[in-house]
Amino acid sequence: MSSQFASDKRAIAECDICGFQYKLKELRRIMENHRATSVKACPECWNAEHPQDDLGRYRVADAQAIRDPRPDFAGYAQSRAVIIPAKPVVVFPKVRDVIVST
Repeated sequence: MSSQFASDKRAIAECDICGFQYKLKELRRIMENHRATSVKACPECWNAEHPQDDLGRYRVADAQAIRDPRPDFAGYAQSRAVIIPAKPVVVFPKVRDVIVST
């Protein structure tokens, strides 16, 4: 059975990013949004898709808050049992003469 295309054993192609010549089988497709594009890059220019590009693609339930929380009343009685009012502090400043000799 014959193929439509020639084999790429010795085929030469250019990197679409840097423009240098490489063997066609060395070039890899650039993936964008998990889809292959027609852009081919050499091993130096090719970068895998970063996992952070997938943010928002998958639903994540990161529950940290509690629905209808109830406060702990165990320590409140002790803290409200004794209330000591603060006594007012009265300060009478005195002004003195300062003598500077040179």
